[in-house]
Amino acid sequence: MKILETLGKKIAPKIPIGVLGSGSWATALVKILTDSKMHVHWYVRDPEQAQKIKTTSKNPNYLTTVKFRQKRITVSSNINEVVLRSEWLVIAIPSAYLGDELKLLTQPIKNKIIVSGVKGILPESQLITGEHLHQHYDLPWDNFIVIGGPSHAEEIALERLSYLTLASKNETNALLLKSMTNTKYLQVKVSQDVLGIEYAATLKNIYALAAGIAHGLNYGDNFQSVLLSNSIREMNRFVKKVSNSKRNINQSAYLGDLLVTAYSLFSRNRRFGSMIGRGYTVKGAQMEMNMVAEGYHATEPVYKLNISIGNNSPIIDTVYGILFLNKSPEKSFQKLSKKLT
Repeated sequence: MKILETLGKKIAPKIPIGVLGSGSWATALVKILTDSKMHVHWYVRDPEQAQKIKTTSKNPNYLTTVKFRQKRITVSSNINEVVLRSEWLVIAIPSAYLGDELKLLTQPIKNKIIVSGVKGILPESQLITGEHLHQHYDLPWDNFIVIGGPSHAEEIALERLSYLTLASKNETNALLLKSMTNTKYLQVKVSQDVLGIEYAATLKNIYALAAGIAHGLNYGDNFQSVLLSNSIREMNRFVKKVSNSKRNINQSAYLGDLLVTAYSLFSRNRRFGSMIGRGYTVKGAQMEMNMVAEGYHATEPVYKLNISIGNNSPIIDTVYGILFLNKSPEKSFQKLSKKLT
């Protein structure tokens, strides 16, 4: 492993890498890569936003305090141009919009190394990103890496110490990516639990919605602790059903990511849930937020998948009922509270 890490440090800066996406997480990933002395080809869909990044070295819409070194970024509003120039692609487009962006591709991607920073399910296929790319774009699993947390984009911008887990079936690729993220404010681990970590990253957003709803309903810390201890057990049951690999659910990529998403004031899913708990409609909450709450888009497909695999999931069932069946948050949580242990 030390040989691979040493090799990665020598080779990584020369690897052409592209980032697809222009939101807060995409911006944070560009910061990480450029701080690690990588040159990044950056796909920013909106030409006006792309031009402002070129002229100011800042993203005008997200993480606006982050200033990039212009010589380390090449910004384009043409996704195929970025794909053509890149051997590695980091995808950081919200799952709700990723399918439409991928349809713009005229360049093949099955021979690229794809890194997913997406934490949700694509509505078109009802699949997580790795499975979608494998089934619809013939991407080999060896060419896929998923980024797990816990790591909020806002804290990356502030250079507060953060942790990432890189999951891949190809250890060499994971170690190369680790060398590309070599910064003073990151600690990075490598895992082979690709499906487990990607599903956990999706599920934790739904549980963060639940924590937010509870907060909006004025439940206290005592209830939140019980809610989240039940959430991690529910998550564990789910990931065992979809991928029965050896894992420790208490590690940071699972429990840690759940906790930071459920408790942090930076969490858009917690904020979305809190608004629902305070009486906002789904549409009203979506209109007020400037960022996508991935948990909302994941709730329905995860609910249906839970039914198909026969998983016991009272928390996910409760969130689904509130968001998609217009059930009362107050009454739903009263019922849920009696099911928690």
